[in-house]
Amino acid sequence: MDITIRKMEIEDWSEVLEIYVQGIQTDRSTFNIACPSYAEWDAAHVKSCRFVAEADGEIIGWAALTPFSTRECYKGVAEDSVYVSEGYGGQGIGETLLLTLLQESEVQDFWTVQAHIIQKNEASLRLHKKCGFREVGYRERIAKDRFGVWQNTVLMEHRIQKDAAGGCDCSMVKAMEKEQEEEAQRTLGFVPNIKRI
Repeated sequence: MDITIRKMEIEDWSEVLEIYVQGIQTDRSTFNIACPSYAEWDAAHVKSCRFVAEADGEIIGWAALTPFSTRECYKGVAEDSVYVSEGYGGQGIGETLLLTLLQESEVQDFWTVQAHIIQKNEASLRLHKKCGFREVGYRERIAKDRFGVWQNTVLMEHRIQKDAAGGCDCSMVKAMEKEQEEEAQRTLGFVPNIKRI
């Protein structure tokens, strides 16, 4: 089977939505119990970071980023969504989608991609670990599923490769640090020792 990863288009929405419905029905992929309209989904997701996996003219998976926050300081942080159609799991489609998403996220100046994964979704936990995510947190009984059962989530994150050795060198972070140093000089008369993380 030949699989193509390409940018998601508005015309793909009905097939993307069908895969999303499948995810809701697994009770492992999302706490949502209803699907959004395209307008709602479009407004919530980063336009430059949306991909579909296509085989024989059929969309069999998709991946996208949602901004973590509207605050300027978190401009480079986003959360991923990766969904693969029923019957296509275990074939590397999710991995290819997620790696493509991560690569594009760096091009778009995101420095952290995070994932909140329902703890019982072992396949998603394995996928994210395989793609270089690390576990950074655990939330117990954070939300109820559609049957009213409390579920735990695992927080995982992926930092940009340029940051792997420590010291983020994103242009936005550098600009923010420079502004902080200049402001400190103006108001306090000295330059603080800012630790780059």
